[in-house]
Amino acid sequence: MTETRIAADIIAAENERRQSAHQSDYEALGARLSRQSIDIEAITAKVADFFVAVPSWGVGTGGTRFARFPGLGEPRHIFDKLDDCGVIQQLTRATPTVSLHIPWDKAAPKELKAKAGMLGLGFDAMNSNTFSDGADQAHSYKFGSLSHVDAATRRQAVEHNIECIELGSALGSKALTVWIGDGSNFPGQSNFTRQFERYLDAMRDIYKALPDDWRLFSEHKMYEPAFYSTVVQDWGTNYLIAQTLGEKAYCLVDLGHHAPNTNIEMIVARLIQFGKLGGFHFNDSKYGDDDLDAGSVEPYRLFLVFNELVDAEHRGVKGFHPAHMIDQSHNVTDPIESLIASANEIRRAYAQALLVDRAALEGYQSDNDALMATETLKRAYRTDVEPILAEARRRAGGAIDPVATYRASGYRARVAAERPAVKGGSGGIV
Repeated sequence: MTETRIAADIIAAENERRQSAHQSDYEALGARLSRQSIDIEAITAKVADFFVAVPSWGVGTGGTRFARFPGLGEPRHIFDKLDDCGVIQQLTRATPTVSLHIPWDKAAPKELKAKAGMLGLGFDAMNSNTFSDGADQAHSYKFGSLSHVDAATRRQAVEHNIECIELGSALGSKALTVWIGDGSNFPGQSNFTRQFERYLDAMRDIYKALPDDWRLFSEHKMYEPAFYSTVVQDWGTNYLIAQTLGEKAYCLVDLGHHAPNTNIEMIVARLIQFGKLGGFHFNDSKYGDDDLDAGSVEPYRLFLVFNELVDAEHRGVKGFHPAHMIDQSHNVTDPIESLIASANEIRRAYAQALLVDRAALEGYQSDNDALMATETLKRAYRTDVEPILAEARRRAGGAIDPVATYRASGYRARVAAERPAVKGGSGGIV
C-alpha cells in the first residue's frame, strides 16, 4: 500500500474548490484547439505520460560559495529526502523517480527500496561524487579525480563509480551520470592532451562495469570549479567521449552548463542527429551555472529545447528515449515548492511543443519563409496550456493547483517540528 505524506482529503477538498473553474478553462481550451484540428484529449494523455526525475539533493536548501541559509525542516538523511520527493510526486504526478547522489544517499538497498515503494517512487540515474573529498577518503580530489596524475587517485574515483553502479543495480536504476570538476586554474598547470587521455582511460574502466541494459551519461560544463580549463568543457568534447566509449555512452545536457546565449537547442538537435543525446538536467540560468528553477528566466529557450525533442519524437528517431532529470539549487525558496513548479514548467514546455503545427513549419522552412516559421513556433508557445497540465494531474490523483495544496497541507510546518533545525552561516556549500 502506498504511503501518502499529505492526506487525500486535503487534495480532494482543494481540487473541489477549483474544479468548476478548471473544467470551464479546459473545455474552452479544447474548443480553441479543436478549431486548429488538435485533440486536447490526445495532448493531455501525452502530458500525463511525461515524467521527470527529482534529484535527492534538490529537496535540501542550497547555497553559494559565500554562505548557506538553512530552511525549516530540512531533510536529515535519504529517508527524509524520499518523504519530500514523495510529496512532490503525490501533488504533481509528474515525478515518480528519484535520482540519488552517492555517498550522501548511501544506505542499504533493501531499506531504500522499501521506503521508496511505500511512497510510490522508483529510482532514476545514479550520480557519483568525485568532485569533493569524503571524511575517510584516502586520496584527495583537489587536483582532479578521473584525470588525476596519480594512478591511485584515479583508481579510487573509478571504484567509487563502480560502487554507484552496483548500488543502482540493486535499486533498479539503469544509468550512471558522471560529472567531474577536473581541470586547471592556471595556464600550464596541466597538459591538456595527457589529462584527457587519463580521463578516457578511467572512463573506459567504468564503462566496462556497466550492466548490458545500462547507459552511461557524461556531463559537460564550461567552467567551475576549474576556472582556466575544464576536462569535459563542452558538447563537442562530450560527444567525443561518448563516441570513444561505445554504444552505451551518451551525452547529458545540463541547461546551465553553457556560456550565456549558447544555442542549446541546436546542440540538442546535433546530439539527436548522431544518436548520442542521453538526457537532461533541467534548470535555468541568467549568468552561468545558476541552477535556478526550470523556466524561471528563459521559458522560451526551454520550449525551443522541447521543440527539438518533439520533432525527434514526431520523426520516429530510432532509439530515442532521453532521460529527464531536474538539477537545481534552492537558496531562497521552499525546495519542495520550487521542484513542484519546475516539474510543471517542464511539462508545460512539452505540451506547448506538442501543439506546433509540424506540417506547416516544414512547409515554411522549405519556402524559406522565416517570419511564418518563427510565428508557427510562437503560436504554440503563446498558448496557455495550464488547463491541460492541471487536468493531467487531476486525473492521476494529483492536485489542480499543487503549490496551493502543498501550502494548505501544512507539510513544511509538520516536518519542521519533526526535524531538528540546522544552523546557518557556513560557506562553500553549493
